[in-house]
Order: sequence, then structure tokens, then C-alpha cells
Amino acid sequence: MIKRVAIILILSVLFGGRLFASYILIPMDETQKNHLKAYGIAYWALKGELEIQWLLNYRGGSFMIPNAKPVSNECLIRGVSYEVISDAQSNAILAEIANPEANMDAVKLEKAPRIAVYSPKTKQPWDDAVTLVLTYAEIPYDVVYDEELLNGKLSEYDWLHLHHEDFTGQYGRFYAQFHNAAWYQAEVKENETIARKYGFTKVSQLKLAVAKKINEYVFGGGFLFAMCSATDSYDIALAAEGVDICASIYDYDSADPLMNEKLDYSKGYAFENYKLKLDPKEYEFSTIDTYFTRSNYGMTKATDQFTLFDFSAKWDPVPTMLCQNHTQTIQGFWGQTVAYNKNYVKKNVLVMGESKAFNEVRYIHGEHGKGTWTFYGGHDPEDYQHRVEEPPTDLSLHPNSPGYRLILNNILFPAAKKKKQKT
Repeated sequence: MIKRVAIILILSVLFGGRLFASYILIPMDETQKNHLKAYGIAYWALKGELEIQWLLNYRGGSFMIPNAKPVSNECLIRGVSYEVISDAQSNAILAEIANPEANMDAVKLEKAPRIAVYSPKTKQPWDDAVTLVLTYAEIPYDVVYDEELLNGKLSEYDWLHLHHEDFTGQYGRFYAQFHNAAWYQAEVKENETIARKYGFTKVSQLKLAVAKKINEYVFGGGFLFAMCSATDSYDIALAAEGVDICASIYDYDSADPLMNEKLDYSKGYAFENYKLKLDPKEYEFSTIDTYFTRSNYGMTKATDQFTLFDFSAKWDPVPTMLCQNHTQTIQGFWGQTVAYNKNYVKKNVLVMGESKAFNEVRYIHGEHGKGTWTFYGGHDPEDYQHRVEEPPTDLSLHPNSPGYRLILNNILFPAAKKKKQKT
């Protein structure tokens, strides 16, 4: 890959603008054979310092790249659909997009973001949809965990992902079903070892310290993307600072029976007024998640869908980027944290995807200091009722997954040239 990128750079120096008299359009509508790998092409081109235009709401959020043989070759190698268009055609597309009546915009992507995935050394193959899609799309990333974060390594990255994690120190509330499983015991051992190394008497104290490091990272300008249990457990950990919410089966002493009266919701990003579950063996953190309540609405797999909001590309470019897709209706999917009860979502949070019929919010976004965060409910967009110890999803069977596209939108978001927000 490095050699191919080097060729592009050499040619661009030798021939300057003459090399790019035409463009490669990577369509992201229904004509695209492999949406997921198309994001990998965009990232690869950014690494080669090629100019990329992300055409928001144009044919599903297409990419336009100056034409060069290595680019088209890379598309062929990865099975990504592309079209070679003339300079005149590209200008016509940009003119169409620039029309004030068109809900479209062209955003320049400037630099490939440095990506970190928060994941333990005991990570299991079924654990993380993001590492699956990054690997499939051929987008490089580094794995970091508690020690790297506590040692200040987060400053090296533009984008951080959290997935199947529990920042409250309760090991995902898997105790009742899996406390005798080898992987569960390995996870407990790993976390307790790290906690002792850094002078913490409890894993919950370690996880709070890590959550606060992440909080500092976002406040300073980092981009945070979280899925599944990393979303609500992260918010809960921040809100419960100074309160023991872990029962003795998790940290060897009793939880504070008045924990729900002592939460400080202002410290969390997304949720308020929820209540923590007091039974330590219940497979649920709080009333935020709809895991056990969605059945009250009669939800089935056929009706388990959520709809992406339609934002103004020219006035609201950030949520528009995050919602780029070839469909606005996404098949729902389960997870340890499946979705968020709308009653507990803070009023200043931007909702980008929801199931109105079931009072569920699925895809949300917000700002914190100079940075931003995005939460996405559910575990694996192409494994509807994913269960622990099941094999990982083969994404070659789902190259056009709209649910996975939302993850990859977040990957490219930090690369976008930031515009001043219109008022």
C-alpha cells in the first residue's frame, strides 16, 4: 500500500495539476458494490495526501478524488465501484451541489485521522463491531487500554472508539450467567492487576480514572465514538463519581444503598434522571437501556428499525456527515445496551436516529468542550441477536451494510475541514 501511495505523490509532483484533468467518483448509492471498503479507499487516499471531496447527500454521500491510475487500481483490487468523470462533469456536480435549493454540500477531507480502539488484551472475537469493520475496510488503528490512557497516550490520536466495555467496574453485569467462564475470570484478573499497579483498591476506581482521562481528551478536542455498553456505562461512571455503586460480588464490599439519590447527572454527556438497577445480578445497569422494556411495545425483528434524521447539509454539516447512507431506515440490532429510553436523554443532545413507535433513541451526538462524542446503541449491525461466545460476523457477506456505514462515517468525520457554523 505504501508503494502505491508513493507513486501517487511522485506523479503529482512531476505533473502537477495536469495529472488530474479528470476525477474518480466513488458512488455511495445503491450502485456501489462495496460501501464498506469504499471508506477504506477514502482513508487510503488521505494517507497519500490526495484531495478528497465528500459529497454530502449526493448519491448517498459519494467521494470525489483526482484521477490517477493507482487510485482506480486500488478500487479494482478492493472491489469498490467507481466512475471516471471529466473535469467538466465534476464542475457540474459541484455546481448542482452548491445550488441553495439543493440539500447537498461538498466537504473537503484533509488528513487521515489517527485512530485508537480501547480494547483489553483479553478481548474475545465476538467483542467489537468496530474492529471488525476497520479490519474489513483496511483502515489502520492502534489498540489501547487502561495503561496507555493513564500514561497519557490518548494525545497521540484524533479519534477514540469505545465498544463492549463497562466503565462502572461491574464487568458488564455478566456475573449471574458467566462468572465461572474462563474469559470472564481472565477479564477480572486483568483489570484487578492493572488497578493494583496504579494504586487503586477497586476496579471501579480504575475505570473512573480512565473515564476521566477520556473526558479530558474529548474536552481538549478529541473525537469519541462509543457503542453498546460503553455508552451508558461511561455516562454512569462519570455521574457516580464518589459513590460506591458496585455490590460485593464486584468489588468485595457493599454498594451504597442511597446511590440513586447521589448521582450527579451534570457530569455525564447524554443521560439524566435515570435510576440504577440495585440487583447486582441483573443484566442491566440502569433504566437508560431499553433491553428489557422494548418488548412491552410488541417489538419484533420485522418492526425493529430506526430512522435517520434528515439534516441540512449546508447548515448542519456535522450531523449530515454522520448520517450519510444509501437508506434512511436501518435494521435494528440487539446489544448489551441496545438503545436509549428517550425519557432519559438530555434535552441538549442531538438525536440522529430513533424509533418513534418504541420511544427509543438509537444514534446521538453532542459537543463537549472543543471535542465531540457520538453514541450508537447496539452491538453488531449485522448480527441481529448477537450472543456471547458466538463467532464474529463475516463482513464479506455484508459489504453494503447501512448499519456499519454509520460507524465508518464517524471514522472520516475528524478528517473533514471544519466550517464556521452558520447562524
